[in-house]
Amino acid sequence: MNIREFNENDYPRVLEIYSKSKLDELRFEKKAFKLLPLENDKKRLSALRESKIYVFVDGNILGFGAIFGSEIRALFVCPSARGNGVGRKILEFLLSQICGKANLFVAKTNEPAKELYKAYGFEVSDEFLTEYNGEPVYANEMVRTNGQY
Repeated sequence: MNIREFNENDYPRVLEIYSKSKLDELRFEKKAFKLLPLENDKKRLSALRESKIYVFVDGNILGFGAIFGSEIRALFVCPSARGNGVGRKILEFLLSQICGKANLFVAKTNEPAKELYKAYGFEVSDEFLTEYNGEPVYANEMVRTNGQY
């Protein structure tokens, strides 16, 4: 298993992992959300495309992450590969690529992800209303001020 830079041949698998994982981020919301495939989500696709993307490979691509400057813009793990430390390995790799302060955004109700980030020194710094596929959703910004975990 290894983490390497994304290449265009990885694009279909990244789209597949996103489509299988995105709604999990919102599963604790009071209402159900309809998936907006990444290839049809201009705002999120543009943000991902301008980022440095890395894929976690163990035979097949099992997850991916992306950073833009000091912001972690994506961290997705294929549902069938969860619980095996893939997300932690991707997060640790992304943090190793960021000097100093790091930040990310997460759905306010996504406590499992927030607990993972807290274990790596992130703290909630802001709460704001955003939207996903036209539906309002509260999000948190989380910031990690030191480079230790």
